[in-house]
Amino acid sequence: MNDLGRLEDLPLDYRQDLTAQNLVPLWPSLRGVMPPHLPPRKTQATHWSYRAIKPLLLRAGELTPIEKAERRVLVLANPGHGLDKMQASSAIYLGMQLLLPGEWAPSHRHTPNAVRMVVEGEGAWTTVEGEKCLMSRGDLILTPTGQWHEHGHDGQDPVIWLDVLDLPLVYYMEMSYHVDGQRQAVGGRQGHQQYARGGLAPTPVFGRSDRRYPMLRYPWVDAKAALQAMAADASIDCLQITYVNPETGEDAENILGFYALMLRPGQSLQLPARSPACVFHQIEGRAEVQMQQQAFVLESADTCCAPGYTPVTLRNLSGDQPAFLFMADESPLHRKLGLYEVRA
Repeated sequence: MNDLGRLEDLPLDYRQDLTAQNLVPLWPSLRGVMPPHLPPRKTQATHWSYRAIKPLLLRAGELTPIEKAERRVLVLANPGHGLDKMQASSAIYLGMQLLLPGEWAPSHRHTPNAVRMVVEGEGAWTTVEGEKCLMSRGDLILTPTGQWHEHGHDGQDPVIWLDVLDLPLVYYMEMSYHVDGQRQAVGGRQGHQQYARGGLAPTPVFGRSDRRYPMLRYPWVDAKAALQAMAADASIDCLQITYVNPETGEDAENILGFYALMLRPGQSLQLPARSPACVFHQIEGRAEVQMQQQAFVLESADTCCAPGYTPVTLRNLSGDQPAFLFMADESPLHRKLGLYEVRA
């Protein structure tokens, strides 16, 4: 059953006739695209050290003014996909972005969905469709598909954040493009204040908000408090929250999923092998991420990627302090396609 024949077994003239008609025989490659039991995966377990990234990013700020770069970013590329592909996984793009005091990254909108996880610095902001979202460490800010957004910095020190986009998927579908725009007028709306209490949604007289993305900024102070409140219940082993649309309860964006996780002091947590690839980013503390006979130590602001169908063990390296991680994965996409799996 496994011997399906090789392309070289076919006569040269037959192969040439196929090529002339833009035809390819399936059987020599069938097991390559549909192997038994596990799918082919280019995504490799990969670690990116923030300590190594930061000086290179700051030097980029010296070498390239924002007017020439528009978005000054170093891409976290997975070697399994090739550095030229700018992919962390099959559907996830990661980039570390720098904004210096006084700079403004012009308004634009694009087809890929994006989020910003703030790594360090104060005084920067992102305006999304007229809503000004202040940026503090650990905050998650959405810039969904088609939404006008721009970045500015009124503070004193560099601000750095992690960009997470579904760019590889949108590019593969031949739908990736952007449109430049004018500087936005800022309104008074603050979604993170209107939806600051879990289970409670503001209800205007004429019905709920019709905004597709009613909440754009998810402050870390609120996410951390939610995890700490969960930790008071000793029966809960996995302290994890999902960033959701507060009106619908669905994932905050429709292709990638975003989460925050807390490890108690000294805790080890085993995550099952799931179909989607996953990204881990250290917000506070230190943790070890073990997968595929590899182990990465995540210091503050370090990032790593785990391929799909790979069990992962997380371990808090501190015996007296909790560790907090941000996670992004492809679960919403897999569920929409009916392909989501968990392997025991």
